[in-house]
Amino acid sequence: MKYKFNPKSLSFEKADKTASQIIRTIVTYTAAALAFAIIVILIWTTFFDSPKEKRLKRQIKEYDMAINQMEKRVDLLSKVVIDLQKKDNSLYRSILEANPSTEPITMDELTSMAMEYNISDKDALTRLQLKTNWLTAATQQQLISYEDLWKKAQNKEEIFQHIPAISPVKNPTVVSGFGNRFHPIYKILRRHTGIDFVGKKGTPIYATADGRIINGDGLTGYGITVTIDHGNGYQTLYAHLSKKLVRPGQKVKRGEVIGYMGSSGLSSGTHLHYEVIKDGVKVNPIHYFFADLTAEEYNKILQQASQINQSMS
Repeated sequence: MKYKFNPKSLSFEKADKTASQIIRTIVTYTAAALAFAIIVILIWTTFFDSPKEKRLKRQIKEYDMAINQMEKRVDLLSKVVIDLQKKDNSLYRSILEANPSTEPITMDELTSMAMEYNISDKDALTRLQLKTNWLTAATQQQLISYEDLWKKAQNKEEIFQHIPAISPVKNPTVVSGFGNRFHPIYKILRRHTGIDFVGKKGTPIYATADGRIINGDGLTGYGITVTIDHGNGYQTLYAHLSKKLVRPGQKVKRGEVIGYMGSSGLSSGTHLHYEVIKDGVKVNPIHYFFADLTAEEYNKILQQASQINQSMS
C-alpha cells in the first residue's frame, strides 16, 4: 500500500491507484510470468528430451545401424558379382570363344553418380537404394550371361574336360593365396605363384582336368611334383607331395588321384602348392574352381586367398 503527503492537511494519506495504474501493474506481472515460463520451457526442451523424443532417437539409431549392416552386406555381394563379371569375360567367354558380355555400371561409376546427385554420407538410405539397384541389375545381367554361356557350352563339353575346373583337394582350406606373400623360410615378401591348401599328410590330390603327365621334376624347392599338360595352353602343377602315383606320358582324367599331400622340398608344413599356367604364364588358380564349389564355398576360399599372410612354401 502506498501513501502520499497532503500539504493542506500536512499528513500522509493513502494513495488510491488509478485504473490505468492497475492495468499497467497486471500487464507487467503477466509479461514477467510469461517470459519466465518461456525461458523455463526453452531450457527444458534444449537440454532434456521427452520420453517420446528419447524413443524416436533410439529408433533412429537402430535404423542407422541396420542400414549400415545392410550396406556392408550389399558391398560384399557387389564384390562377388564384380569378380564373377571378370571371370565371365576373361575366362568363360574366352574359353567358349564368345563375345564379351555387356557389363552393367561399375562401382566407380556408381560412386560418381552418388556424388553427382549430392548423396552425402548421412543419406545412407538413398545410397543403399542406389547400390541395391545396381546389384539387382548386375545380377540379372550375369544370369542372362550364364544362360548364354550354358547354351554355348553344350557343344564344347570336350574342351571343358581339359580346362582346370575343380579343387585339387576335397573340402579345400586355403592358407595362402596368389600374389605377394611372406616366404616362410626367407621371411621376405615375394611373389607367390599359386595357392596353398592345408591338410593332413596323405590327403589325396586330384587332377583338376583331363590331360597328360609331363616331366615337372627339378623345380627348385618344389619337392615331389606332378605337372599335367591339359592342352589348349593349360597346365597345372601340384607341389610338395609326399608321394606321386603317376609317371610322365600317362593320361589322367579329371578327379583322378595323382598323389598325396606332403611337405617335401622347401616347405614349412604339410600342404599342397597348386598352380595354373595359361600360355606359359602363371595365373590365379582361384578363378578355376567353378565346377565343384557352391557360391558360399567359393566366397569362403576367395576371402581366405585374399589375405596377405605367410605362405607355406
